[in-house]
Amino acid sequence: MKEIKVPELAESITEGTIAEWLVKKGDQVEKGDPILELETDKVNVEVNADASGVLAEILKDEGDDVEVGDVIAKVDENGEAGGSSEEEASEQEEEQQEEEKEESKEDKEEKAEDKQQDKQEDKKESTEQKGSKNDVVATPAARKRARELGIDLSEITAKDPLGRIRPEDVDAAASGSDKESKKEEKKEAPKQDKKAKESSEKTEFDKPVERIKMSRRRQTIAKRLVDAQQSSAMLTTFNEVDMTNVMKLRSERKEAFQKKHDVKLGFMSFFTKAAVGALKEFPLINAEIQGNEIIKKKFYDIGMAVSTDEGLVVPVVRDADRLDFAGIEKGIMDMAQKARNKELQLDDLQGGSFTITNGGIFGSMLSTPILNSPQVGILGLHNIEKRAKVMPDDTIQARPMMYIALSYDHRIVDGKDAVQFLRRIKEMIEDPYDLLLEG
Repeated sequence: MKEIKVPELAESITEGTIAEWLVKKGDQVEKGDPILELETDKVNVEVNADASGVLAEILKDEGDDVEVGDVIAKVDENGEAGGSSEEEASEQEEEQQEEEKEESKEDKEEKAEDKQQDKQEDKKESTEQKGSKNDVVATPAARKRARELGIDLSEITAKDPLGRIRPEDVDAAASGSDKESKKEEKKEAPKQDKKAKESSEKTEFDKPVERIKMSRRRQTIAKRLVDAQQSSAMLTTFNEVDMTNVMKLRSERKEAFQKKHDVKLGFMSFFTKAAVGALKEFPLINAEIQGNEIIKKKFYDIGMAVSTDEGLVVPVVRDADRLDFAGIEKGIMDMAQKARNKELQLDDLQGGSFTITNGGIFGSMLSTPILNSPQVGILGLHNIEKRAKVMPDDTIQARPMMYIALSYDHRIVDGKDAVQFLRRIKEMIEDPYDLLLEG
C-alpha cells in the first residue's frame, strides 16, 4: 500500500479543507493524476496521486480539515479496479455473522432478565395482596380482576352498600383510567412534538435560523481583516473626482482601442496609472513595516480586489509602471477571469505593494476600505453619479462625480501625505491627456 499525503503547498500555507474528491474508492489512478481538490485560505489546489494503482482507502472525507503531511488515502499498487468487491463482500458476510451471534446472545440475556423480573413482580404482588387484605374488602374475583388489569384496589370506590369491591367496580375503574390516560397522552403528544420542533429550530434565538460553516477562505478573510484593524493605525481620507474628461476620452478612443488591442478601455487602467504616478511621488504609501524598519518598495505590483462566490481575492498586476493602458486592462481582465474560474495560482496573489478596490461596480457611493496587510495603503473607488458642481466661472453644472477614498496606516503615513496623494490622483484623472502623455 502506498500512502498519499497532503503535499507541501507553499511557504505560507500549512493546512486546508478537502473540497471535493475527484475519484472514488476502487477507482484506478495513475501517478500524477489529480485525485482531490483542496481548499486553502488563498486558492483551491489539486492534490495528485503519488503512485499508480487502485484507490484502496479514503481516510479523509469532504469537508475535513487536513495539514501538510497528513495521510489522506492509500493506493494499492498491485490492485485492479473493481477487484476489491469480493473482499468487501466477504468482510460484510463476516460482519453479519458476528452481528447475528451478538444478537442471539442479547436475546438470551433479555429473556433471562424478563423471567427474573416476572418472579420479582409476582413476589411483590403477593406481598401487596397480603398486606391489603386487612385494609380493602373485595371479593376473590375482584382481586383476580385487579391483578390482571394492574389496578390498585385501594384506589377503587365500591358501589356495594357494604363497601365490598366487586369485579364490575374494577372494570369501571379500569375503563375510567384508560380514558384519562388517553386524554393525557393526546394533550402531551402535541406539546412534546412542539418542544422537539422548537429545540431543533431554535438555539439562543427566538426564531428559526440556519447555521452554515464558514469556508476556510472566508475564515481567513475574516481573520486578516480583523488583524489589519487591530495591528495598524488605520485612517481614511476622502476626495471627489470630476470624471467628465476621462469619460469623454474613453468615449472617443474606446472603439479604436478595442479594435487595436482586443480589450475594452475601462476606468481601472486610468486609476492604476494615476496611482502609480502618485506612489512615485509619495513612496511611503508604497511601503510596509517589518519590526522597527520601513521597507520602501521600488516596484509597483498593484493588487486588484475581485469579488467571487467564495469571497474576496486580490490578484496582483505585476510591474504596472511598465505596462501601457492595454497591458493593464489585459492584466486585470485575465486575473478577474482566473479568479471567477477558480484558476488563480498562489503566485497570482502574493507580493502586492498597493491595492485598488472598486465598490462602485456594486453601486457603493462611499466606503472606508480596509488595508490589505502588510500593505499600508488601499485606494477605494465608488459609483459615478451626476451632481451639481460650481465651476471656476461660478456657473453650476451637472457633472459626473466620483468619491475616492484612501485608507492608510498612520504609523508611517502622515495625514498630509495621504491627503496630497489623493489630491494628486484627482488631478491626473481630471486631466487624463496629461496622464496619457506621461504613460
